Amino acid sequence: MALVRLVLPVPPVLPGPGLGGGWGRGVGVRRCGSGSGSGSGPAAPELPGVPRSTWRWLRRLAVGAPRPPFVRVCQVGDPVLRAVAAPVEAARLGGPEVRALVGRLVRVMRSRGAVGLSAPQLGLPLQVLVMEFPDSAYRACGPRLREARRLAPFPLKVFVNPSLRVLDARLDSQPEGCESIAGFSAHVPRFRAVRIEGLDENGEPVVWQASGWPARIIQHEMDHLQGSLYIDKMDSRTFTNVRWMEVND
Repeated sequence: MALVRLVLPVPPVLPGPGLGGGWGRGVGVRRCGSGSGSGSGPAAPELPGVPRSTWRWLRRLAVGAPRPPFVRVCQVGDPVLRAVAAPVEAARLGGPEVRALVGRLVRVMRSRGAVGLSAPQLGLPLQVLVMEFPDSAYRACGPRLREARRLAPFPLKVFVNPSLRVLDARLDSQPEGCESIAGFSAHVPRFRAVRIEGLDENGEPVVWQASGWPARIIQHEMDHLQGSLYIDKMDSRTFTNVRWMEVND
């Protein structure tokens, strides 16, 4: 999830070691970020998109397609964003593969100046997500924005195989962005308070009750694990290209 739009100065993302090789069994991992793959189920419908350049095609032919988890964020139209994420197997909980995946998620999230990211957004349909809204980002927001969106800073949160319970079913509608729908935002109704529980990257139980802005981030990231995007719940009349003023200048 993106805070529309807060960019933090961070170093570039570097690929971590040992990723991708162990996730190929049982979670529907494919070798590329587009296309229907070659699974046993029905083929995905052909979707519009810009074809790869000759150079990219030759590079993939020579070195192979990248493997998830990627170092970039999958964009809307990629079938992985519409898949229901699988739980991490018990034998892998707390293991090096999960910790490496979490590390990759955190690095990409911070590099993008985002406040949350899920494994499907890096091409891996697993129930893993990370969230963070540090004090520095909170202080960069003016008092009016803090009050209007009920902002509250929080440290890094990691959840594996999470579940969600609504604590306050009243709805608030606020702007949301998403790294998988880059350059756009819209108002989305969300529950005021929720409780999320699951495991951390070490396999230890973790629980968090949140309201306001943090609760919104939780619901946004949990939607990703169900193959849902904010555009499915948004007020379509508020859907906005965040650079529309630049286009007009």
